[in-house]
Amino acid sequence: MKIALHNSPYSFYEEWKSFCDQKKIDYKVVNCYDDDFIDQMEDCEILMWHHNHADPRDVLFARQLLASLEVANKKVFPDHFSTWHFDDKLGQKYLFETTKIPHVKTYAFFEKKKALQWAETATYPKVFKLRRGAGSRNVWLVNSKPEALTTINKAFGKGFRQYDAMGGVKENFRKYRLGKGSFKEIVKALAHLYIPLNLEKSQGRERGYVYFQDFIPNNKFDIRVIVIGNKAFAIKRHVRDNDFRASGSGFIEYGKELFDISLIEQSFENAAKIKGNCVALDYVFLEGKALVVEVSFGFNKKGYYDCPGYWTQDLKWHEGTFNPYGWMVQDVIKLSK
Repeated sequence: MKIALHNSPYSFYEEWKSFCDQKKIDYKVVNCYDDDFIDQMEDCEILMWHHNHADPRDVLFARQLLASLEVANKKVFPDHFSTWHFDDKLGQKYLFETTKIPHVKTYAFFEKKKALQWAETATYPKVFKLRRGAGSRNVWLVNSKPEALTTINKAFGKGFRQYDAMGGVKENFRKYRLGKGSFKEIVKALAHLYIPLNLEKSQGRERGYVYFQDFIPNNKFDIRVIVIGNKAFAIKRHVRDNDFRASGSGFIEYGKELFDISLIEQSFENAAKIKGNCVALDYVFLEGKALVVEVSFGFNKKGYYDCPGYWTQDLKWHEGTFNPYGWMVQDVIKLSK
């Protein structure tokens, strides 16, 4: 059995490759962008490709390529159930509703008239989100009906940039003040006020829909639980100063005592409903009840190096360092067999 690994920056590739070398697992490096890629897969039963939501090439065809291989009875990471809703909040709305996963209530409209009618009677504030975006980007608070009406008119008019450029400038200034970013990153962010990202050039503006989410007050943090097969680990992310958003803040805690075992159990149940081979669930809390905000298969590796241990599906805690990227390889091999 041979595994194909696609080498891309900011991905799990190096960890996968290192694990395969360590365990003497047969693999080869492939290029999913090559025209003869299917020929490259001829002697491989598995493809592992941590595709990137910010790479216009990946957005264009990654899901379709992975699904095609699955139709041909090859195993892939991420699989269809992990990736069809990746970086797609509209898709996640319907996923949570059909699976009955407890989640923050969302509202999606594809007709301007109905959206405006809803805004007239809605309670505020509401959280507005574009369909795509990570690290709290393309997310902001709508505090009143006039703001909602303005947002809806823009959504069904000229639309929104794929990248919140001003939000990017503010975020890079924030990280710079905290000593977590560089002045070079600020300059790049300022440039994007005028120069669109490659993703924006290929995808155009977001328009023709609106997506709102109930605002859950008094949440000073969120919790992310990542389930890979029959194992899970978690982090607690605090919100930014004078903000309600936690994703991408960089303020992270890791201690086992921070996570109620019932939330870990709930996460295994939610992951089973989603059916993915890697499921990262983000939770906020309303009167003590854990509600899913978003789900993803991918995550930033740097945020998890300090996790002190993990849980297995029997809810037993395993203290010490671990290799979630090795779990991904092992699980997809097991499925292939």
